[in-house]
Amino acid sequence: MSKPTHSDAIVLEQAIKRGETKITEITLRKPAAGELRGLKLGDLINGDVSATIRLVPRISQPTLTEQDVAQFDIADLLACADAIAGFLQKTAGSLEA
Repeated sequence: MSKPTHSDAIVLEQAIKRGETKITEITLRKPAAGELRGLKLGDLINGDVSATIRLVPRISQPTLTEQDVAQFDIADLLACADAIAGFLQKTAGSLEA
């Protein structure tokens, strides 16, 4: 079974305002190895706030800034951390060697 490369839509508790535009939902895509530079995988799997805030702008659609993510409602940050941890887990098929 292959793992998804994108998260389900994350509907934000608090919309992000960019001029006249409101961002009300985002999706995250599975990060490539280079996008994890400077981050510890264990921190991401454990939902570390700082690591999550640094990674989300690298993998979000639409693209967010670290400042955007730092202003998230805690429920939104938790939803992102859960999606990221899911991307980093091995699938059952990949455990069989």
